Amino acid sequence: MVILTKIKSEKRNSIIIFFLIAILLLLLVSCHQHLQKENPYNLKIISNVSDYKKLISINPEETLVDIEKLIPGIVLDIRYATKNNFTNQQIYSSPKAFVRKPVAEALLKIHTALNSKGLGLKVFDAYRPYSATMKFYEVYPDTNFVAAPWKGSVHNRGCAVDLTLIDLNTNTELEMPTLFDDFTTKSAHSFLNLSETVLKNRELLRDVMTKYGFVQYEHEWWHYDFVGWQDSDLMDILFEEL
Repeated sequence: MVILTKIKSEKRNSIIIFFLIAILLLLLVSCHQHLQKENPYNLKIISNVSDYKKLISINPEETLVDIEKLIPGIVLDIRYATKNNFTNQQIYSSPKAFVRKPVAEALLKIHTALNSKGLGLKVFDAYRPYSATMKFYEVYPDTNFVAAPWKGSVHNRGCAVDLTLIDLNTNTELEMPTLFDDFTTKSAHSFLNLSETVLKNRELLRDVMTKYGFVQYEHEWWHYDFVGWQDSDLMDILFEEL
């Protein structure tokens, strides 16, 4: 009887262990699938705050700076924190704009230079978490206007900015070829069938941006990449965590 009870107990323990192992395997598979969904192309992405803090402790130049705090009078119109964007969805939970430290310092110089002409900057987007780039591509899979998720965006590196010029006296935007995120050929720098005023405004923005270390993106008059962006890592950290 004692032997039979022992056998039943061992059998029960074996069943319990089997189920525990099965649950653990399911959790591991689920975790792997989640990671694959967030980073299906196995890119090198900084996706947690502790890794980001380690990075900036080694290289403070990689700090993501809140440009609104650094640049007095800069105007933000963060479209992806609203539904007023090409996705018709709110992508960001906060209307914030972050860029790497050298990028922020260059934008400060640009804004200051423009102020002397009665002009300023309005920013539509800056650092963008990688998960947002994934979402954008799902909605609009055209890599002329939306970054290829298998490469990541310069926005994901905190080294790109979408912006325009404003008149400080009226706080209105200068007339440009299109509205922000107009995915047509009219948005390209090569499009010339525009009024003299619009051409002049686009050229003014391009000239001041390139003077302080930015490079234009051919398909979008509003998008500029900072020189040396390749040295910064892709990131997928929410604004609230920075």
